[in-house]
Amino acid sequence: MLHQRSFNAGRKVMLLLASQMFIRLIPSDVYSVHPRQDECFYLRLLLVNVRGPTYFNSLRTVDGVLCTTFREACQCLNLLENDSHWDLTLADATVSAPANQIRTLFAIIIATCHPSNPNAWWEKYKDEMVDDILHRVRTTNFNFDIESNDEMHNEALILIEDMCVLMCGSLLSTLGMLAPNRSRHAAFNLELQREKNYDLDKQAERVRKNVPLLNAEQKNVYESLMKVVDDGTGGIYFHDAPGGTGKTFVISLILATIRSRSQIALAVASSGIAATLLEGGRTAHSALKLPMILLMVDKPTCTTTKNSATAKLMRECKIIIWDECTMAHKLV
Repeated sequence: MLHQRSFNAGRKVMLLLASQMFIRLIPSDVYSVHPRQDECFYLRLLLVNVRGPTYFNSLRTVDGVLCTTFREACQCLNLLENDSHWDLTLADATVSAPANQIRTLFAIIIATCHPSNPNAWWEKYKDEMVDDILHRVRTTNFNFDIESNDEMHNEALILIEDMCVLMCGSLLSTLGMLAPNRSRHAAFNLELQREKNYDLDKQAERVRKNVPLLNAEQKNVYESLMKVVDDGTGGIYFHDAPGGTGKTFVISLILATIRSRSQIALAVASSGIAATLLEGGRTAHSALKLPMILLMVDKPTCTTTKNSATAKLMRECKIIIWDECTMAHKLV
């Protein structure tokens, strides 16, 4: 399900619906928004807390000053959580932790804790985060007078973004941070590396041991799907069976077979718990960039553009297995 509609288009829909809320002025009518949805989340926060707004600029106006973004307005109104404890955590880490551990801590905070101003922390602690990169450059060039520069900071941002993608599937630009300077091809290589980062010998051994354990019905499902993959005919297949009959066992074996050939097999699930049962499994919303809010738009579409890394990865993969697909919303 690939569409070229960008996130900005989705945001416009959100803002258009929000404009109707000015008439009601009833906070309970405002739909909940996930913090990862940037300005939509902060717009909702302002709609709930600011009294008597008449237009969008009035929401972004604080003490007579028009703020650039809804997020900035929320900060000026002290509607966001105080992030001083995270600041102290980073400050403590810079005293004794090496640069790679500081970067890891920073990535965990911005990926999972939704801080209000991560860019400020980056500017404050970026020199500590590039200390190992600086040491490597000095040693390589036999020049210990070299100081940290923008190129080193950009390399550190790339390393931080790689960790954020692995943890939550988000780029720094979606987490309120400056995006590192790298091409889309590099982002594709990152996605590709993650899906190919499997031990081929281990996957082949799993196939060798488990294929003889399949019963007649399981073997029929396994061989039918593998024939479709080998022939490249494609199609949509629905695997339905009672609980305890080995659906996950068959699915895992299909994934292992394709990955043992150094090919790509995407494993997604409708829930996070189901995703943990599959090796390399992720939620469908994370892997396929499905919209989180489905009740506010008539025709929800993915935010994946045809030239994005996610779209290229889906074109490269041999199979997409969606576990518990019946639990997904009917508009997906």
